[in-house]
Amino acid sequence: MKKLYIAGSLALLAVLCVGLLGFYLSGLTLPAAPGGSPTPTATLSRYPTPTSSSNPPVTYTYTVLNTYRHDTSAFTEGLVFDKGTLYESTGLNGVSSLRRVDVSTGAVVQQVNLDAQYFGEGITAVNDSLIQLTWQSGFGFVYAENTLALKGNFTFAGEGWGLTYDGSRLIMSNGSSTLTFLDPTSFRPIGTVNVHDDDTPVVNLNELEYVNGDVYANIWMQQKIAIINPQTGQVKGYIDLSGIYQPHGSDDVLNGIAYDQTTGRLFVTGKTWPNLYEITITPKS
Repeated sequence: MKKLYIAGSLALLAVLCVGLLGFYLSGLTLPAAPGGSPTPTATLSRYPTPTSSSNPPVTYTYTVLNTYRHDTSAFTEGLVFDKGTLYESTGLNGVSSLRRVDVSTGAVVQQVNLDAQYFGEGITAVNDSLIQLTWQSGFGFVYAENTLALKGNFTFAGEGWGLTYDGSRLIMSNGSSTLTFLDPTSFRPIGTVNVHDDDTPVVNLNELEYVNGDVYANIWMQQKIAIINPQTGQVKGYIDLSGIYQPHGSDDVLNGIAYDQTTGRLFVTGKTWPNLYEITITPKS
C-alpha cells in the first residue's frame, strides 16, 4: 500500500512538473482583472526588454554671414542681444565690466565697471533689466537696461558662469554638467537639469543663450557649442566652429553667443577675439 501511495505521488508530481514546464515556456497569462478588463500578458524572459535610445546628436557646420570688429581688450564672459542692442559682460581680475556695444562698428557705446573684487560673468535681459553674474563671489547684479544704472543685487550658491532667460526662468551654468533654473524675481533656485550626451555628462558648460526652445552652451576650451533640450538635459546637437578663429593664447577661447529674436541673427565671439561673427548653421552631410 505504501509503494502504491509513493508511485501515485511520483506520477502526480511528474504531471505537475510537465505542466509547470509548459506554463513557463508558453508565457504567463494572468487572470482577468476585476470588472472584466483583461490584464496585459506578461512574458517571462531571462533578458530585459531593450529600451529605445534617443537619436544621436546632430553635428552642424557654420557659414559666416558677416564679420564685425570686437574689442580685443574684452575678456568675453557674457553676451546678449536685446531690443536691437548688443550687451557684453567682461571679466578679468580688477577690470570686469558691463558694456553696450554697437554691433556694426564694434565700438563700446557705454561701459560700467564692476568693483575690483568682482569677476564679471554671464548676462541676460529680462524685461527692461540686465542681470549679470559674477564668478566666485556668489553675487549677481541687476541693471536698468536703458541706462546701465545699478538697480540691485542678489546672491546665489556656487560659481556663476553663463546665464540666459527662457521667458519664465533664468537658466544658469556653473562650469559643471548641471543647469540651474532660477526664479527671475526672487533669484531662488527652482530646479536643475543634468546635461548629457546619451549617458555621458557634458561638463564645462559656460556662456549660454536661449534659442527657439533650446539652450546653446559654449563648452569651455572647445571650439563647439552644445544645443541642449532644457527639459531633459539631452544634447540634441553640436555646432562645430573649428577654424572660425585661431586663438593666440590658452585663454583666448570661444565664449559668447547672442541671438537676435527679431531677425534670427546668431552671433558668436571669444575672449579677446578681434571679431564678432554672424553665422548661420546647417547639419553636416
